[in-house]
Amino acid sequence: MRTNCSSSQLFKDEFVSLSCEEDDSSAGWTLRRNTSTDTRAECGDEFGQPAGSSCNISYTDPQDSGVYWCESREGAISNMVNLTVSGGSVILQSPVLPVMEGDDVTLLCQTKTTPSNLPAAFYKDGSLIRKQPTGHMTIQHVSRSDEGLYKCDISGHGESPS
Repeated sequence: MRTNCSSSQLFKDEFVSLSCEEDDSSAGWTLRRNTSTDTRAECGDEFGQPAGSSCNISYTDPQDSGVYWCESREGAISNMVNLTVSGGSVILQSPVLPVMEGDDVTLLCQTKTTPSNLPAAFYKDGSLIRKQPTGHMTIQHVSRSDEGLYKCDISGHGESPS
């Protein structure tokens, strides 16, 4: 599964394009999602607009938050992508796809309206781990001990979803 977004968190009213990988063996894949209101919803029926092998959501809404995946006619499924759409003013940009142990992972705390280099506090599982003057933090050589729920806070702007 491919996406044009670099983050698992999006602001309300953003455009996002999701697509199933196309090769000789992937013909007939369908993009589906589970949200608080949909179960196994199919692109074009309950959400989004099909565009070739892609599914475009023109204006994201918090109700679009959920798990997205591609499914073949035979029932095989791709990796799942968890997207969160925030109606708030701060999001935490993090990699969409799982990362491998040893990778460096950069988290970016971003506001909807102002430059994305504002000072930010980063939290893991509810505990403050670091304050960064430029709004981004890199976790070097990630390991299992780095797994958890991350969020960030920009003073005067608010807090991101976890």
